[in-house]
Amino acid sequence: MTKKHVVVIGGGTGTYQVLVGLKQYPQLELSAVVAMSDSGGSSGRLRSEFGMLPPGDIRRALLALSSLPIREKTLERLFDFRFKNGKELRGHSLGNIFLAALTQITGSPEKAIAEAERILAVSGRVLPVTLDNTHLCAVLADGSRIFGETRIDIREEKPKVPIKKVYLRPKARVFPQARDAILKADLIVLGPGDLYTSIIPNLLVSGVTDAIAKSRGKIIFVVNLMTKHGETDNFTTSEFVEEIKCYLDGAARKLACVIVNNSLPKGKILSWYKRFKAQPVKDNLNGTLSFQTLRGNFVANGINSTHLIRHSPQKLAKALIKLI
Repeated sequence: MTKKHVVVIGGGTGTYQVLVGLKQYPQLELSAVVAMSDSGGSSGRLRSEFGMLPPGDIRRALLALSSLPIREKTLERLFDFRFKNGKELRGHSLGNIFLAALTQITGSPEKAIAEAERILAVSGRVLPVTLDNTHLCAVLADGSRIFGETRIDIREEKPKVPIKKVYLRPKARVFPQARDAILKADLIVLGPGDLYTSIIPNLLVSGVTDAIAKSRGKIIFVVNLMTKHGETDNFTTSEFVEEIKCYLDGAARKLACVIVNNSLPKGKILSWYKRFKAQPVKDNLNGTLSFQTLRGNFVANGINSTHLIRHSPQKLAKALIKLI
């Protein structure tokens, strides 16, 4: 049986959740196309010190697609281990340091990722959207600008002023292998994830939306569960969709389905979010739409140690597999 090729475009935890769910289906060939604009935390420190591409989102995608047997899961846990102490190591992920070392040993980020795929027994491909060293910038509604993905992600500068648009500086070209993966995709999944700092940065890379438009695959967009202060305050489902369509440009016609969660836990967990001025994304998609809307309960059961509400990998994957 010919495998169906699914490309997940994004970065961060949302992409991780989708990949974990989809890798349970052996009839799928999976590729993750990952944004490379992070400027903070462990990734930002390694980027500043070594001039390398930020490895954090790549690391997460590698872990999501790892097929190591249960007896060897210690290696996977090590790859995601984060130091809590030490002047130089504190906050660093061992996997990020490992990728930094591999980059220097192999001489290139793409070779380093390929070697990490082998070591972690990755089922599928993990592809940086670009090999160009770019930074994410935002133009706010008042005309002011913010430079750096982390400063956009954790808004301390004018957090109440909406983002008008984001762009990359300098401009970037798509990594050829990422473009090829998109071109042969049967399904292209966008989201869930931070709208302006995880999903859209991929669409800003020259050649990505063109590849999406020329591919045979249809686009599925998974809307976030919660808004994010300083980024998507008071956004509804329609505003998420309109922003995605705007950055997709000519490829927007290929948006076939929008997945919307319609069930969220209440009580303590939502009160925890109020501290961060976040709220559930309100669903206001109605009337005659050019795409299908799939609504349901896609939330992971239980409360995790970080108190964050997450999509369920299994529930999302079950929905996505029916759309191929």
